[in-house]
Order: sequence, then C-alpha cells, then structure tokens
Amino acid sequence: MRVVLAEDAVLLRAGVQRLLADEDIETAAAVDNGDDLVKAVTEHKPDLAIVDVRMPPTFTDEGLRAALAARQAVPGLPVLVLSQYVEESYAVELLSGGAGGVGYLLKERVADVAEFLDAVRRVARGGTAIDPEVIAQLMARGRRNPLDALTPRESEVLGLMAQGLSNTAIGGKLVVSQGAVEKHIGNIFAKLGLEASAEEHRRVRAVLTYLGRV
Repeated sequence: MRVVLAEDAVLLRAGVQRLLADEDIETAAAVDNGDDLVKAVTEHKPDLAIVDVRMPPTFTDEGLRAALAARQAVPGLPVLVLSQYVEESYAVELLSGGAGGVGYLLKERVADVAEFLDAVRRVARGGTAIDPEVIAQLMARGRRNPLDALTPRESEVLGLMAQGLSNTAIGGKLVVSQGAVEKHIGNIFAKLGLEASAEEHRRVRAVLTYLGRV
C-alpha cells in the first residue's frame, strides 16, 4: 500500500510515517500544506491520502478543503481525515460524496495504534472509518446552537471580537500571545462553519452569529 500524508506538525508527521513503515506501508509523499497534497496525489496516485484538517496558512479547514479537491483531481481517492474536533460543514460534504473510501477520525485515535491502522486499511480498501464522536455530532447537527460547540475561552474571544477589539487588544485583555488569539479565532470560524472568505467578512459573520442575528 502507498499513501500520501498531509500533516504540518513535524513530530506527528514523522510518527505516523514510522507507524506506517512498521506495517510495510509506503509513504509516497509527506507534505505540510493543502496545495502540495493535491499535487502529490495527482502525481503519485496513492492508495490512500491521510490528511490533517488544519494546515497553513490559516490553520482552520485547509486540509478538508484540500481533501475534497484531491478527490476531484483523483476520483475515488480514499481519504482518511484526522482532526482535533469535528469540522461539521466540510465533514458533511466529504462524507456525503456517495463514494466509499472515506474516514474521519479524531487525532486521539492515533494513540490507539491498532485502531488507527485498522482504519487506514479499511479506508484504503474502499470502506469507511468514522469516529463515534463525529457520528454523534453530525446526528445532532441542526438541533443545537452553533455557539455551543465553542470552548469557554473561544466564547470569551468571540465576545471580545463582538466588542470590536483587535487581535492584539484581545491578546492583551486575556494575557495571551497574538498567535494564541489567532488560533482561537480559527477554531471559532471552523466550529461556526464559516467557510473560507475574506478574513474581515468571516469575522463579521462570527460576531453576527454571536449576537443572534443570523
């Protein structure tokens, strides 16, 4: 079996490659961004693409969008997505494509090596491997307030955004780095299902959601 791996975290990327190598699974290419993923699957035509949801430049949903693009470039390409939490909007699009060879696991499952490798083989064969938490959240989709998905800190950041504070000002208020604020905002955009568009436009839409106007 040959795979293309897309993961921007160097240590996790190396760890997954080692797990695969121990099972005689070849990593044809290991990349750290969505554009290179699409190029790699087009070039290597792998048996499977393993894709992290969050990659540069914004660390929000690039991986999922790249996975969808990769399946368009190589129809029928089996894709196993790894994420820290459920990205509902793109998860639905990926899982509802009508074809097999799709997996969506939370990253904590990688710690269970046997379960992870079973998912790799199953998806590569054209089956599915969907994390129970993904199923639970998608079943509840549409029956809850989207703000419920936010952590307390993310809700706090969104509240400060609604006050009109800049990222720098939010960082000062919460005594965290600007990078941490940007990560929280990326989480907010993803959890609210705000697809890629102009940064300010997504910011306004997030605030409007917070204010209950959309």
